[in-house]
Amino acid sequence: MESNRYAELRESYKQGGLLEAEALADPFAQFHKWFDEALAAELLEANAMSLATVSAIGRPSVRMVLLKALDARGFSFFTNYSSRKALDLEVNSAASICFHWKELERQVRAAGTVERLSREESEIYFAMRPRASQIGAWASAQSEVIPTRETLDVAKRLYEKEFEGKPVPMPDFWGGFLLRPDEFEFWQGRPGRLHDRLHYHRLSDKIWPITRLSP
Repeated sequence: MESNRYAELRESYKQGGLLEAEALADPFAQFHKWFDEALAAELLEANAMSLATVSAIGRPSVRMVLLKALDARGFSFFTNYSSRKALDLEVNSAASICFHWKELERQVRAAGTVERLSREESEIYFAMRPRASQIGAWASAQSEVIPTRETLDVAKRLYEKEFEGKPVPMPDFWGGFLLRPDEFEFWQGRPGRLHDRLHYHRLSDKIWPITRLSP
């Protein structure tokens, strides 16, 4: 019988631990600490996170998106409001995100409810995007079926011509979402798969009890 190449893949986690005495009381502060360490380690796209949503018929979907802001309210990301994730969130605001920093043997999960950002906040971020990405927002009918790659290229050239010599406005169908977390989980790999998992649950904006979860 052919060996199972997937079952044989295995890593030993040895970089450290996460004890309650070391964890910050505020999960946002703990996230900033770990995120700064991910940036210092020069990880590729440390702000990449998986986003899990559920459709109106209960079908889950997950994809990678980029964190673009984090404040006391929560995590912000941007997308086409006609995309699959946006349509899911319009009917079911519950969502979960996960950051995986493999080189540091760490994961962070957060879950809560999602709402649209204001148009003003979305426009501020849109103005910061590279012009090519601004054009791309217009050219891509995200998640819709298209016949060929040329369809995108034609749309791109069309909008480059339309906005030639002037700022690219933000489309009405594009903008940001904010995930307001009510729970966090910080995961640190440990030898023998006896990992550290610290879970924060929000009782109020300033009170987040910490519990340890068995791996």
